[in-house]
Amino acid sequence: MSANPFKLAATASSIFTPVTISDDSDKTTPVTSSRRRRLWEIPHKFHCPVIGVCFDVDQLRGLLAKCLHFPRETTDYVLHTSAVGACEERCKTAEILHKNLDQRFQLSIKKIATVRTPAALADYWRQASRSGSDIPAALWVCWTHPACDANLEQEIFADIHMIQHQVGTGTRADLSLLKDLQADNASLQLQLDAAKREVEAMRNEKSRETRLLGERVAELRVDLAGKEAMVANLSGQLDHLREHLPDLKDRQSLARRASDAEARAAALTAHASALEDEIKRYRGMLEITDKRMQALLAIHENFSDPMPNAVNLDGKSVLCVGGRSGSVDGYRQIIEQRGGRFLHHDGGLEESLHRVEAVVASADLVICQAGCISHNAYWRVKEQCKRTGKQCVFVKSAGVSSFERVVSETLAEGVD
Repeated sequence: MSANPFKLAATASSIFTPVTISDDSDKTTPVTSSRRRRLWEIPHKFHCPVIGVCFDVDQLRGLLAKCLHFPRETTDYVLHTSAVGACEERCKTAEILHKNLDQRFQLSIKKIATVRTPAALADYWRQASRSGSDIPAALWVCWTHPACDANLEQEIFADIHMIQHQVGTGTRADLSLLKDLQADNASLQLQLDAAKREVEAMRNEKSRETRLLGERVAELRVDLAGKEAMVANLSGQLDHLREHLPDLKDRQSLARRASDAEARAAALTAHASALEDEIKRYRGMLEITDKRMQALLAIHENFSDPMPNAVNLDGKSVLCVGGRSGSVDGYRQIIEQRGGRFLHHDGGLEESLHRVEAVVASADLVICQAGCISHNAYWRVKEQCKRTGKQCVFVKSAGVSSFERVVSETLAEGVD
């Protein structure tokens, strides 16, 4: 049995029909039956929340593929409405969905198996909705429980409705916080860049000074080696004189000369030692500078750009018509980061305009770069969107930032 994708239209008015709340005198009366209701046995207006809350899009698409045959480009909305419409009566689709829900939420079903009164079941639902823990499981086991009466059914329906509004409000607040964080990050990035330039300049200066000191030490070592060779030569001469000259006075004079040479050598050695100590000091300063640079690089890593927490497109298709060829990858990244599927048509520059109708039909949102396409393409896209009821946003600027701003504003308002 195939389901009608638009079967919910006939019951849309009944979803929000006020329900008369009955007396609470029987809320403590235990039910005698333990048989849980089947998916097709609960009121039809509750099928939409059950399908929307308890199944994600990919999971629902896989389950419906077992019994229904949809084209690959079938939208998520058509799948959702088809599943909801099929649940109105018992059929293969409804049985598959019911079996999957029972299997996934088996632990929750066992957990409340001992509940026998509407009051106890209502307490379980209120606790789950306040804590926000596993609301899909609580929704399923409460609405199918034999103790769920009309009052509790309407209370759960109202809570789910308000939770959806609160989720939308929280998303807008997260976007505002993201903008503030991005501004703070940009300021910190500027400070980090300035600090990196300062550290790099200091490092280059210390490297230059170290190089000059190294050259100076090498010169002094060469000078010291020359002095040491001179001392050795003089010592040799002194020894020779002591052996061959009997004159003591001359020997003493030679001894004094040797002593003076040794003193000069000692002075040069001390000077070289002082220079080596200065080199060690500069090396220590260079190590401190390197540590400061590593710390600043660590700060840079800690304040890198955060992953945008943008509104999720949930697999919706976004078509961009026109735009600069060099910016298409940027458009694609913006859409795919939000969980969407990106489509593109160049507005007739290279691709045929006859393809516009096909790609518009497969898109959930159309963004037309009005300044980058011909008048013929402009009017064809506008007419096709009007005829198919697709949401179309016209953008004058073809920049990536303008494209991202339009996508964010459109998502904040909601994509039909």
